[in-house]
Amino acid sequence: MTATPRQGRLTLEHLRHGMQSGELHTVVVAMADMQGRLQGKRMAIAHFLADVAQGEAEGCLYQLATDIDMNTVEGYRHGSWATGYGDFLFVPDLDTLRRLPWHPGSALVMCDLAWADHAPVAVSPRQILRGQIERLEALGLTALAAAELEFILFRESFAEAWHKGYRDLTPATRYNVDYSLLDTDNLEPLMCRLRNEMRAAGLNPLESKGECNFGQHEITFRYADALQAADNHAIYKHGAKEIAAQEGYSVTYMAKFNEREGSSCHIHMSLRAEDGSPVMAEGDRLSTLGERFVAGLLANLRELTLFFAPNINSYKRFASSSFAPTRIAWGRDNRTCALRLVGHQAPALRIENRVPGGDVNPYLALAAMIAAGLDGIERELTLEAPCQGNAYLGDGPRVPSHLLEARQLFADSSLARAAFGDEVVAHYLNMADIEIDAFFSAVTDWERRRGFERM
Repeated sequence: MTATPRQGRLTLEHLRHGMQSGELHTVVVAMADMQGRLQGKRMAIAHFLADVAQGEAEGCLYQLATDIDMNTVEGYRHGSWATGYGDFLFVPDLDTLRRLPWHPGSALVMCDLAWADHAPVAVSPRQILRGQIERLEALGLTALAAAELEFILFRESFAEAWHKGYRDLTPATRYNVDYSLLDTDNLEPLMCRLRNEMRAAGLNPLESKGECNFGQHEITFRYADALQAADNHAIYKHGAKEIAAQEGYSVTYMAKFNEREGSSCHIHMSLRAEDGSPVMAEGDRLSTLGERFVAGLLANLRELTLFFAPNINSYKRFASSSFAPTRIAWGRDNRTCALRLVGHQAPALRIENRVPGGDVNPYLALAAMIAAGLDGIERELTLEAPCQGNAYLGDGPRVPSHLLEARQLFADSSLARAAFGDEVVAHYLNMADIEIDAFFSAVTDWERRRGFERM
């Protein structure tokens, strides 16, 4: 099993030809923010080709120093009123240049972030992942990854959902449609458009299916190298929202929208040697290196959960008998475990991380998986026996139960500091603190229902 050739991509020559023919007129210059969202600007194609493609653009550095509502907040070393909120550089990664089929005439390019002296912005999610990929490459290894990303689709538009306060929305399906081909067929025009236009944008979608919660669906993509997989994830998530909006729908990737099943983002990963040969598996079982990699994931998953579950809402998904894990355990084809060994033979044998939800930042999650696995390889950790049966009933370590716990585990993690650096750790601890403070200062509908009259 080797990564498929890239398809559906553009080159600068394609852009020039598209500009001359009138087929292309706009280039979206994008970066990934702390939530894994695409931020950036739309450029006239002539300006991009003449001034940016072989150089850089500029953008306010507050994009990595805000809360989820894009409010300026305190606590970020590089971005504050005291520092004047200057710019960093958007440096186009031309390997990511692609057409945006859902915006005719437009192309998109992902960017790395750099300071004015061209030093990389260490706290940017794409750079954090690049750092862990470089550590793997120093050992002659490459990580391949793929995500299964779930979402809930509603028949209201985003504007209608906003004006309704996100209450009393109409799910796109009326009942559990997990694997169903019945009630999902009326959504096939939209789902088919998602699959086809993602392929035309250079992604490689494999399949879509209904899920358990009302209106819930999933689309899966073929594996790619870790950085490409993270880019694909971010581009797909952004594009799916735009396509849904064009069709009059809205979509949420919240980890837990309501009291029913949450939305996951199961991440599959395997390792390859420089020649593309599998190194995690031997026949139908893990190799010694594979066992050490998985042992590292198990040993470090709790303290790196902040990168898998970054929001208050993320932790409401971890419930017993919900297909979301509560115990740190691994098992072969066992969906009750945090880590599930998938595939029957090398080279398809791979590990699936079931902790992340639909709200995950893919760059940070993949970086954390690589860092944890490398720790297992470097320390030659021994893999514990696989879980047999129901991991929910086990007595092993638990997935952190709330963001406060995950924040403290991350703060105390020697691995996080060694792998990512103190600057990155401080930056994302501040992000967690802002989320926690915002939550504890909010007055919720739940509180009003319980306390308005009866307290």
